[in-house]
Amino acid sequence: MVNAFTTAAQMGGHHTFDFLSLPAGARLTGLGGSNVSVPSTDVTMLQANPALLQSSMQKQLALSYTDYLADISLSSVYYALDHPKLGRWGAGLQYLNYGDFTQTDPTGQVTGKFAVQDYVVSITHASVLKPFTLGATLKFALSGIAEYKSSAILMDLGGVYKHPDKEFYMGLVLKNIGYPLKTFTGGARESMPFDAQIGLTYKPEHMPLQFSVTAHHLQQFDIGYQDTTQSGTIISGSQQKSLGDKLARHFVMGGQFILSKNFNVMVGYNHLRNRELRLETKAGGAGFALGATVRIKAFELAYTRAYYHVAGASNTFTVITQVAQVFRKKSRV
Repeated sequence: MVNAFTTAAQMGGHHTFDFLSLPAGARLTGLGGSNVSVPSTDVTMLQANPALLQSSMQKQLALSYTDYLADISLSSVYYALDHPKLGRWGAGLQYLNYGDFTQTDPTGQVTGKFAVQDYVVSITHASVLKPFTLGATLKFALSGIAEYKSSAILMDLGGVYKHPDKEFYMGLVLKNIGYPLKTFTGGARESMPFDAQIGLTYKPEHMPLQFSVTAHHLQQFDIGYQDTTQSGTIISGSQQKSLGDKLARHFVMGGQFILSKNFNVMVGYNHLRNRELRLETKAGGAGFALGATVRIKAFELAYTRAYYHVAGASNTFTVITQVAQVFRKKSRV
């Protein structure tokens, strides 16, 4: 079911661990779900690109929660540390809970319940080689369906270029380069959800607006899902898509309105999500996301509502704080 929420899912759900494409925080969700180039002090952004790990994230702790449709929920925690000798490091934990399901035997007799859950633990390191920042994330992923388990070790490799004079950034990341450790059935090895992404972010001088465009799944041109239940021109059992539509499905647009240093608004649009999850007669806002961040003293609060289908949307909440700042204030009291 989670495949409906990931960009990789629209390719037909061919991979195990597609949940790795789910954005962990409200900021990334608000920018359309994919962004590898936006500069930020939000530690959850290292999930998008390890090279986005900044020194300004020193001792920053982020807690996020997303409620999807059908009682599916995603919880995550991220932490960053900038050590004077060891450099920039970050760690993360994500937990996706699908809830409990009714278990039956071949005759339909109810025999109990079973749970479906996904986990991923990650550690990130980044280094600066001006004008570039290079980063890598090592991940251990585990999926469980009742007594069946699957696990894998994966890696993200990324880089970010910053223009020396202008607020222009370019990011590149190779996500989920991995190898399965254990499969659900013990048979053939399951494929990993590899994703090559590139993105640009630009903020015009004296304008409170930051633009981003991100291209994902560069390793495969046609990423559209062939839905033969919808009307259209059917040739050999598949729908025909124009060259322009196939190209547009790779792009995610995002913008941040920087209204003040304490208040930002995020807007995002994911064209692949819009095309794959809309109804024939009504889009229901599928593919769009709207969010905001507000800073109150030592805390940054963020919220995003992302639209997937006319049936509903997801809500993501993120709380970020610098641990040292919180404890410093407590000690003064």
